[in-house]
Amino acid sequence: MPTTTHKHRTNSKTKTTTPAPESPTHNDVYSRVTGKIITDLEAGNLTWRKPWHSDHLAGQVMRPLRWNGIPYQGINTLLLWGTAAEQGYASPYWMTYKQAVELKANVCKGEKATQIVYADKFTVEDKTDNNEIVTSQIPFLKPYAVFNAAQIDGLDDRFYKRSGPAVVDTKSRNQQLETFFAETKADIYTGREASYAISTDRVQMPPFESFVSVESYYAILAHEITHWTRHPTRLDRDLGRKVYGDAGYAREELVAELGACFLAADLGFEPMPEAKHAAYIQSWLQALQNDKRLIFSAASHAQKAVEYLYSLQSSCVI
Repeated sequence: MPTTTHKHRTNSKTKTTTPAPESPTHNDVYSRVTGKIITDLEAGNLTWRKPWHSDHLAGQVMRPLRWNGIPYQGINTLLLWGTAAEQGYASPYWMTYKQAVELKANVCKGEKATQIVYADKFTVEDKTDNNEIVTSQIPFLKPYAVFNAAQIDGLDDRFYKRSGPAVVDTKSRNQQLETFFAETKADIYTGREASYAISTDRVQMPPFESFVSVESYYAILAHEITHWTRHPTRLDRDLGRKVYGDAGYAREELVAELGACFLAADLGFEPMPEAKHAAYIQSWLQALQNDKRLIFSAASHAQKAVEYLYSLQSSCVI
C-alpha cells in the first residue's frame, strides 16, 4: 500500500486527488504471476514447493542468487524457484543478458528468459487548498528478464556448482537450527498442537519426539515462528484476520507458508508437508482470485518476517 505523509497544519484541508491509472504493463505483471499460481493451485500444486519435488533440486534447495551471490527476495524467489523446478535448472544463479556479456559469457541460442520484477517507489507532490505540500510514495513494478546459469556458456565454474546437501535426519535435535530459533527469544512451550496465540504471545509445539522426522519438527516450528513475527511489538502485521477460516486468516497462513519456505531454503530443511495445507488451497484460490496483488504482498510480508528473524541473531548461524 502507498505510504502518504501529510505536511500541513491540523486545521488545513487536503485536496483529494485521483491516483493515476496503472499502466497495462503494471497490470499485466500482477495478472500474469497470479494467474500462473492460480493454475497451479487448481491442479493441487503449490508453486513455491516445486523445488522440493524436483529431481534436479531435491535435497539442495536454496534461494535463487544474482550473479554477485546476493539472494533474490519476495515474489522473485517464487518466480525463479518455479522456473528452475519446471526447467530442471540445478544452478541457483540468475542474471540478465547484459550481465552475462559483462562476465564474458554468452546466452545459448534459443534459450528463453524468465521474467521477474523490479519493485520501487516514486514520489509525487500535490498542494492542499492552503498551498501546503502533500508528498505521496507510489509503488510500481517493472518487469525484466533473466537467464539461469544453465542457459549460459562461458561462466566461471562457481556458477554451475550445485548447492550443498540438506540437513540430514539424525533423529536428534539439530544444534544449528536450535540456535537459530532460540536466539529469537520466542516463548516456545511444549503442548498438544502446533500453534501461535497472539493473545498470549506464545508458540506451542508438540513434543520433539512425536514428529516423524527432525525436518518436520523444524518445518512446522518455522511456520509458527513466522506467525510469531506478526505481533504488534514486532512487525505489527494485521491482514484482517478476525476469526478462524476468514479471508484474513487465509492471507496470514499464506505469509507463514512462504516464510517457512524461505527459512527452509536458507537453513537447509524441507518445509511442512503439503498435505498439511490441503485445507488452505481453496481459501487461497478464492483470495488470489479476489486480489491479484495478494501473492506479491504475501511474499513481501514473508520476506520481512524472515529478515526480522535474522535481525535477532547474535551471530551468523547459516
